[in-house]
Parts: sequence; structure tokens; C-alpha cells
Amino acid sequence: MALATVFTRASLGIDAPEIRVEVDLARGLPGFAIVGLPTATIREAKDRVKAALLNAGLEFPAATKITVNLSPADIPKQGARYELAIAIGILVASGQIPDTAIRDTEFYGELALNAELLPVAGLVPSLLACRTAKRTAVIPLKNEPDASLIKNQTSFLVPDLVSIFEHLHQHNELRKACPVDWQKTETTHYGDIAEVMGQEQAKRALLLAAAGRHHILFVGPPGTGKTMLAQRLMSLMPGLTEQQALELASIRSIAQRAGSVDDWRVREFRAPHHSCSAAALVGGGSPPRPGEISLAHHSILFLDELPEFSRHVLDSLREPLESGHVTISRAAHQVQFPANFQLICALNPSPCGQFDGSLGSCRSTPDQILNYLNKLSGPLLDRIDIQVAVPRETSSLRLDGTQVTGETSEQMKQRVIAARQQQYRRQGCLNSELKASEVVSHCMLTDADHEFLITAIEKLKLSHRAYHRTLRLARSIADLDNQKKVQKPHLAEAMGYRALDQLIDQVRSL
Repeated sequence: MALATVFTRASLGIDAPEIRVEVDLARGLPGFAIVGLPTATIREAKDRVKAALLNAGLEFPAATKITVNLSPADIPKQGARYELAIAIGILVASGQIPDTAIRDTEFYGELALNAELLPVAGLVPSLLACRTAKRTAVIPLKNEPDASLIKNQTSFLVPDLVSIFEHLHQHNELRKACPVDWQKTETTHYGDIAEVMGQEQAKRALLLAAAGRHHILFVGPPGTGKTMLAQRLMSLMPGLTEQQALELASIRSIAQRAGSVDDWRVREFRAPHHSCSAAALVGGGSPPRPGEISLAHHSILFLDELPEFSRHVLDSLREPLESGHVTISRAAHQVQFPANFQLICALNPSPCGQFDGSLGSCRSTPDQILNYLNKLSGPLLDRIDIQVAVPRETSSLRLDGTQVTGETSEQMKQRVIAARQQQYRRQGCLNSELKASEVVSHCMLTDADHEFLITAIEKLKLSHRAYHRTLRLARSIADLDNQKKVQKPHLAEAMGYRALDQLIDQVRSL
């Protein structure tokens, strides 16, 4: 009897638990069995592994009973990522490769029938865990973009089964993955905010949203630049840190979204269509896959035509907006995906898109307008810090379209970076991430200013959550003004971003 143990890893959300592939060759009736909670894809691996070994000119022990155990058995396993580890285990157990050659090494890869190694999904979390375990990784050649993101990790790139056989016998060493240039400046392709003519209040709101990572809602008729403004927010955002980039790369890897290595520090701009389902937005399926909110982790989720989304779909955002993650539960297990995204929304003021405060400009009745706006639940709107109007501005049409007015994106970006640095020095996080108990200590108000805020909250009938969100936004306004204390002008400006509330009051007054 011969026994071999090869290390690999499963893929559960962004976790990568260790899997020991135990291969046993024993006397008895010839056979090939895979146990340890495998899916149908893994059970089919025995045919691909056998064909790959034979087509590579290696020996397959067909006259023995082969048992492959994927341990621990209680972890669900799916996909073809275990096939290389199974093949290596058979070669070690049959004496074709010495067991000393695979110590402190993990193997990943799907085998083609011609012994070529095919890429696998979800490799970034596995390589991060492999680095933590201080092991070497052997991965498919086409997974080099994933491996290049992991610093201080040795990953050998394998084109086929013959190459890894020669490498383990020290006949021909495989090429190692080269890390990316961490100092390379990231680039975005969403234009400059100076290209937006007029809309100074909306630009100011974008600056505040970027400085404190606040959620924002644009309200205005069609064609006034709501989508254009939302896209320009990307040009104001600082680049991702190393940790943030690796978290986002892990999610992209699981979702099988191959991105350019040159853009690995660039944030995502996710803009799903309003017909998307709750599973597409928050994640789901079997096995569970990340949704749009996870793909927008540390990035931007833009929901255009907000009332056209199903109310059930929109309300599924409420918990992730607070917690920064989403948990998908299934009968056998739970999977948690990070979802710390910044929400940008846009909507028209009425079903027909036209409303400027009088019914003469609109084909919809007040009841139709209220029914349209009531598709948005109060608890969801309560989680949006900034509501800003984007009206028609005919004066901007008289400007020369080639002229650049106001601050450029690069100038605003430097102000955003400076404001964020203040926040990290003061409290260790961005203003939108302050807990309720921390808001009080970092947003100290005088008695008169506090009374002013409470009076405004009572008059507008806002919730306790809105009270804390107003303070967080005022703190961001003060940081942009380079003020240590939050003062009444900051509170007044923060309270002024209530465009949707003002719209609803106008409709009700008709």
C-alpha cells in the first residue's frame, strides 16, 4: 500500500481553507474513487486525470484500487481546481515523484485531456492563505495575473503536466510569477469634473461625498448630467491601498472577472440595470457568488433610475450599507462576502421626468408623483447622507463647450486626499465609518449649535440615524475647510442637502 498527501485549498467566499488531498493505492479490484464531499465536477476529475497522465507519457496505476480523500470532508468542494493536486498525489503514491519534492507546496489547476494546465477561478484568496502558511504555490501559467498581485509569495507557473514533472525532478525549473509595480500610478477613464458645465452645488456635493465616503442621491430631470456627475466621482477618489486592492482582487478572482494588471489599483464603477434581481445585486446562487455590491467593494455602486428598481431589491441593500458585508445562507453552509461600497443614486422628480414645482411643467398628477417616489422606502433613504438637486441650467449652455470652468478633478482629488488624511490621523477611519458613540466625541458642538441642529431635526422629522449622518457630513465639510471643530455653517450646509425631502413637500402642497 502507498499513501501520499498533497496540499491545496477550497474556495468558500473569500476564504480559502486548506484541503489535504490524500491518495491511497491499495491491492484489490481496480477502481478510482473520490470521497470527501465532492460535487459532480470533482467526481468527473478521475477521467480527466487518467487521460492527462497517459497523454503526458506518465504511468497511471490502472491495476490498483485508487482512493482519493479530500480532507476535511465537511467542507463543500466544487470546481476543477483539485485536479492537479490529485494527479500529483497519484504520481507520488506510485513512486514516480519523491514525496520530499512536494513538501511545503500547494497545487492548483484544472487538467485538459492533453495534459495542459487550465486556469482556475478564485485563486487570489488561496495564494494569500498560501503566503500566510509560508508555502510555495504551483499554479497554471494563465493564472499569472492573479499571482503577480501577491508580494513575498513564490508561485511557479505551469503550462502542462510534463513541465511540473520535470520541475519536481529538478530537471527544468519552472518560471516564477513576477510581482506588479506597486508604485505605478493608477489611471481612470471617466473624464474630468471640469467638463461638467454648471451644476456647482452638485460638484460641491461630489467633493463632500469623496472626502468622507458619503452616499449621495441626485434628483433632477433627464439630461441634466446626473450620470455624468456620478461617473466623475471616480476621478476624485484616491487610489486603493494595497490591502483594499487585494480584497477587491479576491472578489474579482472569485467572480471570474479577469482584469488588467495595470488597473489593479483602480476602483470599480458598477452600474447594474434596473431589471437586475436581488441575487444579482447582493449575491446568491449555488454555489454562492458575489453580487454587484461585493464587486463594488471599496468602490462605487451607481443605481440610475432608482424608482425603477424593485422595492424588494432596493431594501436588500439596507443591511450591507450598515454592516459593510453580506451573508448568504444555504442549507449546508454560510458564505460571507465583503460589501463596503459607496452608493450613488439618481432619479427623476416624476414618472414623466418633468417637475419644477408646478403641475404646468409635468404630465403627472401629485398622486402619481407620490406613488412613484414612494417606491423608495424610508429606511433606505435614511442611509443616504446627501440628496442634491440637479436642475436644468440654461445659462451653462451659453458657455463655450471647450472651456474648462472651476476646479479640475486633479485639484479636487488633492483636497479629498488631504481631508481623508486628517480623518485617519484623528479617528483612524473615514467620517462615514464613525460609530454613533464616536460621532459625539469627534463632532463636538457648542450648546447653541447643538440646539440649532436639534431644532432642525425636529422640524424636518428626521430619525436618530439621520441625526448622526448629518453630524458625519458636517464633519466632512469642516475637514474640507480645514476646521478642527464643527460649526453652525457646516451644520447648515449639511442640512441643506435634502433635495428629495423638499421635492416631496412641494408635491404634497399642490
